Amino acid sequence: MSKSEIHVELNRAFASGGGRDLKCDIYTPGDLDQPAPAVLIIHGGGWRSGSKDWMAGSALHLAGKGYVCIANEYRLNTESTWPAQIEDVKAAIRWIRAHADSLGVNPDMICLQGHSAGAHLSLHAAGTANQERFSGVGGHPGVDESVAATAVFYAPVRFSLGQEELSGATPLRALLGHDGGSGEEARKASPIEYVSAQFPPTLLLHGTADKVVRPSASMRMYEALSTAGAEVELHMLSHLPHGFARRGRYLAVYQDEIDFFLQRTVLARDRSARELQHSPR
Repeated sequence: MSKSEIHVELNRAFASGGGRDLKCDIYTPGDLDQPAPAVLIIHGGGWRSGSKDWMAGSALHLAGKGYVCIANEYRLNTESTWPAQIEDVKAAIRWIRAHADSLGVNPDMICLQGHSAGAHLSLHAAGTANQERFSGVGGHPGVDESVAATAVFYAPVRFSLGQEELSGATPLRALLGHDGGSGEEARKASPIEYVSAQFPPTLLLHGTADKVVRPSASMRMYEALSTAGAEVELHMLSHLPHGFARRGRYLAVYQDEIDFFLQRTVLARDRSARELQHSPR
């Protein structure tokens, strides 16, 4: 895949949630000659703030390498309580697959990229594909929610209550937007609870100087996925703080790393399948 002119469409409605349209921005390479892999890029902000606009740099960089990139909004917890956030992400996945032809997307190559809170949502979506309790009613019911891979930065992977000490955990109140919640809520919201051998190929990136989401979160997720037999890679970045992935020169470096990861997993397998299909019998 090589750089090309990129077409950008802003604020396209992809679903409804909380009585309003949910919007996304679409970044499409200008020289597509076949269906391309898609990357849904999910912003961070502690589930209470943030914008799809934050993902423009990441989307433009990957679109320049031949991916169709979609940056989506989701309802923040100041508007709607959990699980509205994961419902909106799953609605976006279904929308992409349902509109794959018009988007120029290969429906078998829909991938996720998430940052912080968006990383939590990416991992949760990857592990709970087609579980109706998290699907919501945003649109395109029954469309497959599975994804081909996920790449995430500084992901919250499990939640704790009150002063509970749990390795790699984030306080549940950050997700809910208020104190309270139950242990069962914390468990159901934790991506680490949905680990299995069938979990999509996953790239975890985390800075060792992160004071917002503990580096141990990615370590525990890596251990769980590796033990389960899933395909997973962990990259711990020395001395980097939370939020490094959108800063200056780091953006290009780590978007290139995501491209390299997808090339080795999703795209390599697609090429192998096509070569096998057309090889002499």
